Order: sequence, then structure tokens, then C-alpha cells
Amino acid sequence: MLALHPLDLAALAIFLVAWFAYEPLLKIAARGSLINTDMTVIRLVWMKHMARRENRFMDGQLLGHVLNSASFFASSNLILIAAAAGALFGGEQTFKSASALIVIKTSSRILFEGQIALVLISLARGLLAFIWSIRQINYCIAAVGAAPDTEDPVFEAAYGDAAARLLNPALSAFNSGVRGYYFALAAAAWLFGAPAFIAATLGAVALLAWRQRRSPAAAAVADLRRLLESRG
Repeated sequence: MLALHPLDLAALAIFLVAWFAYEPLLKIAARGSLINTDMTVIRLVWMKHMARRENRFMDGQLLGHVLNSASFFASSNLILIAAAAGALFGGEQTFKSASALIVIKTSSRILFEGQIALVLISLARGLLAFIWSIRQINYCIAAVGAAPDTEDPVFEAAYGDAAARLLNPALSAFNSGVRGYYFALAAAAWLFGAPAFIAATLGAVALLAWRQRRSPAAAAVADLRRLLESRG
């Protein structure tokens, strides 16, 4: 049995709470101005304009760029998962090599494997998010390609709204996958001891929250939303 030090248990509990509670809490905080919520409005406007455009080549190009980005991150995630799995299943030799480093704080091989496994699980969760994002983006590309030429404004508005309800979850899943890197890095900090693990977890959450609400990008996105909404 693996007997964790109380500080390690506390650090792990903080990580799990932060990891699983971040997205629900973000949705609760969405009543204010956040990048994620502001971008849902901007994408809705984009899709409504797409439905009205006669030439949708630009929309297809933009979605193709998003698809390439998601595919790149998914491929990078696979490489990192393979590296973490190699360390996890490397046996006694890997543990001896890692524990020989002064900065690595692990008391046993079982604890070491648990630390690596947490990194692996964090990355795997992000990979699943990227895969789901890629599938949904492909659905969006089909929606753009299927958009009919019509001069019915009611139909165009409804079609744009439906397309946005495909695009927004796709990009939300992409954001979730990127967020997985933050928590994977925080999980990797456990190798340097429980205090480093706690600091990295809280730091990751603080950085994510700052970028959502207080960063220059957040302010610019909020201004863009207000300008678009002011035009009706």
C-alpha cells in the first residue's frame, strides 16, 4: 500500500479540486466579462455573417486553421503521453535515475509512479478534449459547406445560430485541451515535492483566471463584443 505523507495528500486534494472544479466555477463566473463568454458572442456573430455571405471561402479557411491548430496540439499531446508512459513503465532503472537527481523529491518507487501517472492522466484528459474538438470542427466545416444561398433573413439568422452552437462547443473543447497542459505542468511539479505541487497548482489556476478576466487580451475581446453588440 502507498502511504502518502499528509502534505502530499493535501497537495493532491488541492490539485484534484482545482482540476475538476475550475471549469464549473468558470461557468458560474461567466456572468461577468470573461474571454470564453465574450468569444461565444463573437463567434455567433461570425456564423450569422457566414450564413449571409455569398462567398464563404474565408470562413472555410479560418475553420481549417483552427482544425490544424487542434491537430497540432493533439499530436504534441500524444508525444508527451508517450514520454510519460515510457517513464512510468521504465521500471526500477527509471526510478533510480530520477531519484538520483537532487531536485526530485520522491520517497519510493510507488510514489514516483503515482506522480508520473498523474501527469499522464492530465495529458490524456487533454488529448480526449482535443479529439472531441477536432470532430466538432469537422462538423462545423460541413455546416459551412452546406449553407445554402438564400435571401431569407430569418433562415440565415437561424442557420448562423445553429452553426454557432456547433462552433462554440468545439472551441470550448479546444480550450479545455490547452488547459490540460497547465494542469499537467502542475502535476509534474509534484516530483519536486508537495510544496512545489501546491504552489504550481495554485499558480496555474491564478494564471488561467488572470488571462480570462484581467489580461490585455481579455479587455480587447470584451471591447470587440461590446462593439458588435452595439451594432445589433
